[in-house]
Amino acid sequence: MYTVELQKLVDKLQLINCTPEVKIEEIAITQSDVNRPALQLAGFFNHFDSNRIQVIGNVEYTYMQQMEQAEKVARVEQIMNERVPCIVYCRNLEPDKEIIKIANEKKIPVFRAEKTTSSFMAEVIRWLNVELAPRISIHGVLVDVFGEGVLIMGESGIGKSEAALELIKRGHRLVTDDVVEIKKVSDDTLIGTAPDITRHFIELRGIGIIDVKTLFGVESVKDTQCIDLVIKLEEWNKDEEYDRLGLEEKYTEFLGNRVVCHSIPIRPGRNLAIIVESAAVNYRQKKMGYNAARELYNRVTNNLMNK
Repeated sequence: MYTVELQKLVDKLQLINCTPEVKIEEIAITQSDVNRPALQLAGFFNHFDSNRIQVIGNVEYTYMQQMEQAEKVARVEQIMNERVPCIVYCRNLEPDKEIIKIANEKKIPVFRAEKTTSSFMAEVIRWLNVELAPRISIHGVLVDVFGEGVLIMGESGIGKSEAALELIKRGHRLVTDDVVEIKKVSDDTLIGTAPDITRHFIELRGIGIIDVKTLFGVESVKDTQCIDLVIKLEEWNKDEEYDRLGLEEKYTEFLGNRVVCHSIPIRPGRNLAIIVESAAVNYRQKKMGYNAARELYNRVTNNLMNK
């Protein structure tokens, strides 16, 4: 199970800490969902998930103001007894002094956020979905080619890094070389990133390590990229049957998500950068509704029918 430090969330969303006495460095978030504890304030605690961030909006706040003081304190104390990671008041609403006192006693941090409740919840869920997403690390190179995330895979030494370097020289952007960390942020979206230790570096056999950001400028690198297309480089085999039309898409799978995959045979003299560019543009064209292979098939079929 992956976790996110609460301090990182506080810094990201610029939350105001109402309980500075509570140490938040050791608190971790394990759930991407959040909870508005309206039912809990009414006394219903069945199926209450205490691992979620508790969000107090205008409705909950107004309801709490109408409650008897003793009942309100008891309900909030009961919520905190469940060891929730934190409580956030949206719309810059001010928590009662009694609640702050209980929070300090229970060591539960309380924050204020300036955003509206819906906007805050949407941003928290989106950010946590990425941070807590299931992930794997694979061997390959990820580049941004005409806005499409192209993952180049193949055996070590086959020319992945050299192809990426040529693409960078042609104006495209490097995401990561050698190690690609893939996160599944939804059932149809995979995000690729670089490990912190190798970010912006490329290894070229015979030359060594080069810093792409320093050599080619900040416009030649990118921190994250959706993975749209996979290109597998493999040694040319004259006995192998390679796809020459592309009528049917082939796929590979990462974390349960399917991604379009092309196998490209390698021979001396083949310009890999142009092939990768063409594959990316062709994929983009298919997404826009035009399939060149299907168009050729239709032309041939119509020509045979007219004879």
